[in-house]
Amino acid sequence: MITINVANITKVYQLYDRPIDRLFEALSIKKNLHREHYALNDISFSVSKGEIFGIIGHNGAGKSTLLKIIAGVLTPTSGSCATTGKVSSLLELGAGFNPEYTGIENIYLNGTIIGFSREEMKDKLEKIISFADIGDFIHQPVKNYSSGMFARLAFAVAINVDPDILIIDEALSVGDIFFQAKCFKKFDEFRNAGKTILFVSHDLGSVIRYCNRAMVLSEGKVVSIGPTAKVIDIYKKLTAGHYNTINETSDSASMRQTTEAEVWKTRIMQNPYYSEYGNRDIEIVDFGIFDDNEQISTTINKDSSFSVRMKVRINKAYESPIFAITFKDIKGTDITGTNTLVEAMDTSGLMPGSLYIVTFRQIMNLRGGNFLINLGCTTFVDGEFVVLHRLYDIMNLSVLSDKNVIGFYDIHSSITIEKEVTNS
Repeated sequence: MITINVANITKVYQLYDRPIDRLFEALSIKKNLHREHYALNDISFSVSKGEIFGIIGHNGAGKSTLLKIIAGVLTPTSGSCATTGKVSSLLELGAGFNPEYTGIENIYLNGTIIGFSREEMKDKLEKIISFADIGDFIHQPVKNYSSGMFARLAFAVAINVDPDILIIDEALSVGDIFFQAKCFKKFDEFRNAGKTILFVSHDLGSVIRYCNRAMVLSEGKVVSIGPTAKVIDIYKKLTAGHYNTINETSDSASMRQTTEAEVWKTRIMQNPYYSEYGNRDIEIVDFGIFDDNEQISTTINKDSSFSVRMKVRINKAYESPIFAITFKDIKGTDITGTNTLVEAMDTSGLMPGSLYIVTFRQIMNLRGGNFLINLGCTTFVDGEFVVLHRLYDIMNLSVLSDKNVIGFYDIHSSITIEKEVTNS
């Protein structure tokens, strides 16, 4: 049974360089002062009852616009969207909340927006408060809430009004790991009950773990729809510039080996807020992450092999330069790393004026999630530590995993349960 059917939806916005131009055009003083922006362009897909359907894409791809149309918040320029059953949406953190109202008052307010009477919401109140689990803050104005409390209450309301279709747009990213686990357990209950979930997230690990199928959007157009693992693989190629959204006819058409002559760093998303310092006697001129197929990618599957490479230019000779990589979490905690000194690698004899490629090969054992990579080149001169070149937090690394682990990495534990045999 189809619960969501989107047919040829297009959403066009008229953009003006100056606010006054909108008035001039409305009064017919001047014509055609706007330019058209296609947030969505001829989008079609359907979702069946009981599916958890993932939607992924870069910022600005049109994901949130699409969800707002499905939720009935926006009207498409053309095309149609049909839904079967009651829709509950969590499109933005705290959307529909009055900051001056208490948590309880906002529960009733959101219930009214969805279409429930006060008496109906009163029957659901205890369950919502229990799920949110924010203690006495439920009686305080929500303007005093942390973002985590907002997420808890908003999700508790959205998921406990017994919707047929639940729409989630990045609303769980601020919750702690235990609350997220609680929410995803509820996802499973919804799926088993035959309900439908639309799930938008940049956490590809969660998408591959919980979604039956997925869709990639890029520049307002559908790139691919299908099994989640296959769609995420296409998204990885798209991110790395290996996928042609116009002429692509098959996955294999986009695959090609990266040559050493290419500039790797232009084909990945770099952190615009990275830190850089050093005397640049040895300079890091290029860098990239390569998956087990030797394709540039910032998304790596857990337990697969991958490489981090840096290309360095030797501007001045040093006896034993040290090349290093470090992995950090998004809070800045160093998780792991290595360097040529630790690995007892001989780096002597590097010639000035030459380029060298330093490759770190390893197996991905980190848990699913997002991490930052530091690159560095240092040395010792007469016992003094010298920084030649460092790039801190230069690249993002997303690890995909279909299994949750506690902490930073998978210890690959094997668990057995056996009945104790006693002599009686």
